[in-house]
Amino acid sequence: MIYLQLFISYLKIGFFGFGGGYAMLSLIQNEIVEQRGWITAQQFADIVAISQMTPGPIAINSATYIGYTVAGVGGSVVATLAVCLPALTVMLALTKFFIKLKDNHYVHFVVGGMKPVVVGMIAAAALLLIFPKNPADGSFIDGWSWTIFALTLIASYKKVNPILLIVLSGIAGVIIYAL
Repeated sequence: MIYLQLFISYLKIGFFGFGGGYAMLSLIQNEIVEQRGWITAQQFADIVAISQMTPGPIAINSATYIGYTVAGVGGSVVATLAVCLPALTVMLALTKFFIKLKDNHYVHFVVGGMKPVVVGMIAAAALLLIFPKNPADGSFIDGWSWTIFALTLIASYKKVNPILLIVLSGIAGVIIYAL
């Protein structure tokens, strides 16, 4: 039964998660943490952090990890397939009509209308991680996190190598939070 619930949840996320993985985070958080209660807000924040660091799309990585957390290896397979299935189906269907649709101005209007929605969904995901719905869960953002963020933002602006920034941020996190 849990496999069916995982499949349906991630199929919904896959169908309505326009704009990629970051835009899907608010949908995943709502479905998995709020409605199903399979994981806590803190676990979700940890999964998002791990999913960002591992290669591949964040939505697929988080589906795999959450599926494993909820139902083991079988759950990870079910959740990953379910989140990928809608995009695969739509892409296969649209590929046939791509040549005809690529210059259609109605298609451009639809895509243009979706852009602000995607930005809003990404902002909603960020706000849900910073300000959780349940105050008892607490935010995983503290003063040290803001400090690391600010320093990384400044270093990015100064064109410091992103890989070096990731490594240094990880080392800073270990030093700060292991104490």
